[in-house]
Amino acid sequence: MSIRTLVNTVKAPITMAVAALMLAGCADAWQNTQPARQLARQAEPAGSVYTGWRVFQQKCAACHGPAASGTSVGPDLLPRVRGMGPRRFVGIVLQRYDWGMPDVRASADIATREVLIDEVLRREDTALTMPAWEGEPIVNAHIADLYAYLSARAEGTQGSGRPGPSRP
Repeated sequence: MSIRTLVNTVKAPITMAVAALMLAGCADAWQNTQPARQLARQAEPAGSVYTGWRVFQQKCAACHGPAASGTSVGPDLLPRVRGMGPRRFVGIVLQRYDWGMPDVRASADIATREVLIDEVLRREDTALTMPAWEGEPIVNAHIADLYAYLSARAEGTQGSGRPGPSRP
């Protein structure tokens, strides 16, 4: 047997073993879905969809309907929340009376906002339908949950029924 044949005989099994180890390492990387799950969780809004649904049913459904799709008393929230970020949502729910109010008027100083509220209250043709919830402890404590629920409904990732309890 020549040296070349001997080297090729030894080289082939070693090459196969190295290739098998490399492929096994790739399989482990494909099977490890933990990083993908972490990224998906980080992309979700803060808060629990389930808890938000519970608070919504308790405090908001009477006007906006059990699925947030509106009633004769309150508007459909889904198109309104769809393009809204969490900061704007919190500001509207906790501090503003009118969802349709321009942002310039809503962000005015306190004295101007009080004058605006008085104007809204004096008009008989304009119904005051959306209260400011900043004094309500349950809404304050679960505002992130409300946003999580309503944004999930608006994006279509949550159906109109009861969501399952959140997993830790």
